[in-house]
Amino acid sequence: MSLKPIISVVEDNPDNRLLLRALLEPRYEIVEYEDGVLALEKMPDNLPQLVLMDISLPHMSGVEVLNKMREHKELKSIPVIAVTAHAMSGDREKYLEYGFDDYLSKPIWDENQLYGTIDKHLS
Repeated sequence: MSLKPIISVVEDNPDNRLLLRALLEPRYEIVEYEDGVLALEKMPDNLPQLVLMDISLPHMSGVEVLNKMREHKELKSIPVIAVTAHAMSGDREKYLEYGFDDYLSKPIWDENQLYGTIDKHLS
């Protein structure tokens, strides 16, 4: 069992997963899922302390995955941060209204903002 907090990264783009892994792995144990269907199936077996969720995913959007997580007894209380290229004015508020615990825009330029947002929800 790892002593580092487990973070699930739900992201279909391999380059974005690679970047997040490079930024996060020194501090956290990373479990990657390339789509929401797989994440919903596998996350209960290795419960994360936090989820970084892409919005534009194949098969099921990040919003749909979040809604299914909130209906699942083991997944419903896990903090979920929307990580998306949807970064227009008002998008942050829209995703928070959808029920995400926080919001980060892609590409991630500021790793301290990434760490700060994650740590705020892990404490």
